[in-house]
Amino acid sequence: MTTSDTTHHRPGTAKAAAAGGLTIFAAVMLFITGTMGFCRGLMAVLEDKVFLRTPEYVFEFDLTSWGWIHIVLGAIAVVVSCGLFVAMKWARVCGVIIAGLLIIANFLSVPYYPLWSLTLIALNGFVIWGLCVVKRDTLY
Repeated sequence: MTTSDTTHHRPGTAKAAAAGGLTIFAAVMLFITGTMGFCRGLMAVLEDKVFLRTPEYVFEFDLTSWGWIHIVLGAIAVVVSCGLFVAMKWARVCGVIIAGLLIIANFLSVPYYPLWSLTLIALNGFVIWGLCVVKRDTLY
């Protein structure tokens, strides 16, 4: 058996594959939450009758301004997720930042659409986890 017939195992290959898998997971989740946030913001701007209005909420916003916040954050999240799909280094940092901002925005919008807000908060938490858990030496 010659050396060309044997399969060489490079150290760190499994770690790099896991790091790539977590990055793709975070990119997909960020793309989904960004798209859903954009659509939800669009519904709020168009004043759809889907949203619940809770009186006397501490963090009360006008539904239209809240909608524009979600449209902008959703669009940025989709762009950052595209950067994660092509393994751009800036996208990892921006992904954590935008996911954190989406968590805050969804927390503030809990009284308007409670179940979906809590779902998006959990998904964005997984995005942050997926982008932060990977060691730097296994990437790129």
